[in-house]
Amino acid sequence: MYRLDRNAFKIKSFREADDNTAYWLKKSAEERFAAAWYLICQAWSIDPVHPPALDRNAFSVRKNPN
Repeated sequence: MYRLDRNAFKIKSFREADDNTAYWLKKSAEERFAAAWYLICQAWSIDPVHPPALDRNAFSVRKNPN
């Protein structure tokens, strides 16, 4: 699991903090996806290694009446 390294951050202005596009464009698509998945898991309290199974009873499939 990841731990927050408080020494890796510094105080920035809003403009500096907003300019992180170049950092993420240097990363591969796989690394960006892994970071996004980690943030989603943290926000929803999901275990990233063992996510919950999909509840297939929550949705139904119907044919279009046309």
